[in-house]
Amino acid sequence: MTVRAGAGDGGGLDDRPADVAAAPARTFNPLQRLIQGRLSERGWSYGEVARRGGLPRSTVYTLATTRNLVRPPRPATIDALAKGLEVPVSAVRAAAAESTGLHYYDENDEGTVAGRPGSGSGGPGDQERELLIASIDELSPEDRRHVAALVESLRNRPAPPAGR
Repeated sequence: MTVRAGAGDGGGLDDRPADVAAAPARTFNPLQRLIQGRLSERGWSYGEVARRGGLPRSTVYTLATTRNLVRPPRPATIDALAKGLEVPVSAVRAAAAESTGLHYYDENDEGTVAGRPGSGSGGPGDQERELLIASIDELSPEDRRHVAALVESLRNRPAPPAGR
């Protein structure tokens, strides 16, 4: 898909993600799924994400609508997009890499793989899971221990009564 930017902030680009969101999700690359998912979750426009991240609106629009990225965005663009979407940089980095045919994995200290946005079925639960996994790498060791303790306590709590 070719996107032509007009003068200034993106010219006549539609600021609403509705047209893109109407396309079948299976045709989205991982970066598109990440961007469109956050737009849908938060009710944001391309312009809002651009403003939050300090990017041109046309850049956000292009990344959200270009099916076949030739190369990943520059690191500064990835950082700004993460800020604009309010997601971890590692989530955007992994989605951008995978969208260009590369597979980016972060290995933690135990040698297990984390940070693979878009690898699930694409449902809301999968997005939350992927965001949590990608966020862990950005926490301090002490904060990771707190999160681990919270998860353990949630896993060990009694099951709620039936019907709730």
